[in-house]
This record gives sequence, structure tokens and C-alpha cells, in this order.
Amino acid sequence: MAEPAVWFPAVRARSGADVFTERLCAGLNARGIRAEITWLPLRAEYAPWSVPAPKPPAWANIVHANSWLHPHFLPRGLPIVTTLHTCVHDPALMPYKRAAQRLYHTVWIKRVEAAHLRRADCIVAVSRYTTRAAEAAFGLQDIEVIHNGVDTARFHPIERPAPNRPFRLLYVGNWNALKGVDLLAPIMQMLGDNFELAYTADRGGAHERYPLPPNCRNLGRLSGAALVTAYQRADALLFPSRLEGFGLVAAEAMACGLPVIAADTSSLPEVVVHEQTGFLCPVDDVESFVSAVKLLSSDTPTWRRMRHAAHQRVETCFDMDAMIDRYIALYRRIPTAS
Repeated sequence: MAEPAVWFPAVRARSGADVFTERLCAGLNARGIRAEITWLPLRAEYAPWSVPAPKPPAWANIVHANSWLHPHFLPRGLPIVTTLHTCVHDPALMPYKRAAQRLYHTVWIKRVEAAHLRRADCIVAVSRYTTRAAEAAFGLQDIEVIHNGVDTARFHPIERPAPNRPFRLLYVGNWNALKGVDLLAPIMQMLGDNFELAYTADRGGAHERYPLPPNCRNLGRLSGAALVTAYQRADALLFPSRLEGFGLVAAEAMACGLPVIAADTSSLPEVVVHEQTGFLCPVDDVESFVSAVKLLSSDTPTWRRMRHAAHQRVETCFDMDAMIDRYIALYRRIPTAS
């Protein structure tokens, strides 16, 4: 059987799925597995007939795509591996969708995904939670779980004997109701002057719609080394998200030695181990988040223990190299990959 050679046709959506595709493709090439991305414009998602379907490279023997890619872009004659990053048809998402989103997901995306998944030779989900949601939405079976990976050479802790004073929390992510950002202001108001929150700005400026108290400061848009530095300089990640397909921000923060204070929901318990690598709080329970932050800030030995445990958990369970190993093993067992 020939070695896998992987082609990624992908819509450039400026999302976490883009980052996943780029990191996996780079990791495969670093292992000597030929891989290449063909980026499609965003309109390929909602108007696929307006974009010519690119031909796969002659050397490719596997196609790897994300589940939203329209079957128009899936070539015949090559095995298809599909990754599910989240399931937007999860009923738990409904309260956080606008009417237009509900219509788009129900009338268009679900049909696209269902047709795509029927073509897939192997379906992978990034968490057990996403697996269960997809099974319920599409009547699927035999979905393989491969958690997203973190580059622990890049995302790593720095030596920190004690937390900052004021105790420094960090929020990284989009600014919408699904992420629980409406809870940040009441949490920080209750915590007061002995605590501060550094947060990343929203690409579209949505953070400006959420008034925050004076103990919060805007770090702007961060990526690359600046994002790693923000993780390393913080004392804990504050992550009140109401639903995650995986929770990559939590895993990146843990890799940098941050205890994570997150909501006990969706895939987050697969990433954060309660009272070991952080705290899981009831969804929307502001007082529970405040109590967890105060406990962590007042107990330096526990803070140090959680820092070490958080980093170790990522190295053990969510390391990028391990993720790439699993995908290579998956490609190699597809019979038609030769």
C-alpha cells in the first residue's frame, strides 16, 4: 500500500477549522507525508455553484475535508476523511442562534453536511460530545474521536513561583452569547480590585457591546507569539463558554500552565479535570465562578499544583504530535489509499 498523500480542499472561513487544517497539513509534511491545502473562497460555502471545483493533485490518494464542505468539491474515486469540528444542529445551540442562523443551518447546512457525510469513508469528531451530537442529528455510527492537538513546544509554561497581585485572569475567544461573555462583567464586578481580567478583542469589534468594569483591559487582537505570551503571563483562564465543540482555547491555556475556570458543559469536561487542572462551574453561575477564582488566588500551593497538572494533561492527552500520529494511522488503514 502506498504512503498516504493528502489533499485538503477547504473554505477559507477565518475560523478554528482553518487553523486545524493548516496545523495538520504542516505536521504531515514535517513527517514526510505529502499534504497540500487548496483554499476556496467563502462563497463556496453558501453558493458552491459559483466556484469551479478544483481538481485534486495527481499525487493525492486521500481527500481530507471539513464536514461543511459541499459535495460539489469532493472528487470521485478518492477516499474521503471528514472531520466534524462541532455540530451546529445540537438543540443546546438553539437559544443562541439568530433567526437567520437557524434558517441557514436547518435549510442549507444540514442538507450539505448530510450529503457530504454520506460520501465520507471515515468520519472523525474532535470530541466525544461532538460525536454524540452528530450521531443524534444525522443517525450516524462509527465516528472516531481524535481530539484536537496543541503544539506543546510552542505553547509551554514559564517559571512562575507565585501568581500575580492583582490576580490576573485571561479571556480568549469570540464575543457572543454562546461564549458566555455576558458573564465576564458581573464576575469581575464581584471580584473587585484584587483581580484583573485581560481579554482579547473580537475581530468584528463585538467586545465593545459588552461594558466591563475598570479591572478589565483589552489586549487587542493577538496571534502567534503574542498570544502565547498572554497565556504565560496570566494566572488562570476564565472561560464561561456555554458550548464548545472541543475547547482549543482551554487546551492551549493549560499547555501554558494555566488552570482553567470553565463551565461544566459540552466538551469542556473532556479537557478540564475538575479540581485537578482547574474548576468546572455550573453554567451561568456567576457566584460559582467567583468562588473558584478566589479559592485559586488564595492558595498558592494549589495554584502551582494545577499549573503542573494542566500542562501534563495536555502533553498526555492533547499533544499535536499524538493527534498527527492518529491521523496518519487512520489514513494508512483506509484500503483504497493505495
